[in-house]
Amino acid sequence: MAFGVKKLVLFDFPNPVNEIAARLVAGMVAILAALVMFSDSYFLLAFLTYGFLARVLTGPKLSPMGLLITKVVVPILGNPNRPVPGPPKRFAQTIGLVISGTALGCSIFLGFDGITTVLLGVLTGFAVLESVFGICAGCFIFGYLMKWGIIPEEICQKCQL
Repeated sequence: MAFGVKKLVLFDFPNPVNEIAARLVAGMVAILAALVMFSDSYFLLAFLTYGFLARVLTGPKLSPMGLLITKVVVPILGNPNRPVPGPPKRFAQTIGLVISGTALGCSIFLGFDGITTVLLGVLTGFAVLESVFGICAGCFIFGYLMKWGIIPEEICQKCQL
């Protein structure tokens, strides 16, 4: 790269990921998902789903919650950094996208019924596990998929820090 200019790659997920930032985003997801459950807000659910889509495609670059955490909150906290592999975190964001997207679809076509509430409850539970206890359910599943050979070897190599 000439003159020290850093190339911006929009559709790129970071590897490694700062676990501190990931846990803070998960905390925001837990709060937002709980708010959606109690408010029946299509707008908040669409915002939550968009956030997952943005993080799956670009990491924090287009995610309002990701940007707030990485550009404001983490610097206020003194820039703590605990690097963890990116591919499992991206997989976890994909699970969040599937759950929130399904909840959004159910809420649009069926209203805020039991299915939507259960999906949001599961999402809230996963987000609390990540944010409070540092247990990433998606990462756990990703590990088993690697172990069983379902995740390709080249992805596994990216997990090595």
